[in-house]
Amino acid sequence: MSEKKMTSSRRHHLKSLVLSVAATWLEKEKKDLIVAKEAYMAENCPAPNLSGDQATLMETCKKLHALIDKVDEERYDLEAKVGKADKEIEELKIKVVDLAGVKKPALKKVRMSADAMLKALLGSKHTVNLDLRANLKQVKKETKEESTEAVGDWRKNIEDKADRKKMFESA
Repeated sequence: MSEKKMTSSRRHHLKSLVLSVAATWLEKEKKDLIVAKEAYMAENCPAPNLSGDQATLMETCKKLHALIDKVDEERYDLEAKVGKADKEIEELKIKVVDLAGVKKPALKKVRMSADAMLKALLGSKHTVNLDLRANLKQVKKETKEESTEAVGDWRKNIEDKADRKKMFESA
């Protein structure tokens, strides 16, 4: 079978057919829901008998209030159960995230000057302008000067030790 593209008019026609079928299903579902509600109300809530004197009406009202209280207690109990279940679900979601671990994104290399780093660390209020390279050069020069003096001292120490050795040998 060769697969040909469906024309836009054909696709539009099929889409409209699907939508019309879905609309009829929704209407039927609404009607069924209304019928189910009426059947439930007829079964559980019979029409009140309002014939009679005031005492029978008061008795009917007391019965209705007792039923309302009973329904409110059931509703409260169900709300408590739902709240407890929701809290448990949230705790389980947190446990799942903890067990799975949060994937950390890869860090990017950022080229930043020393001044910009200090500004980022200290904030915009503290502006410190340091010439760190100049300090590094000064340290390098100082270490070079010290190293030459240290070399000279080392040589003098060896010469002194050699002189002492000669003194002990000649004696």
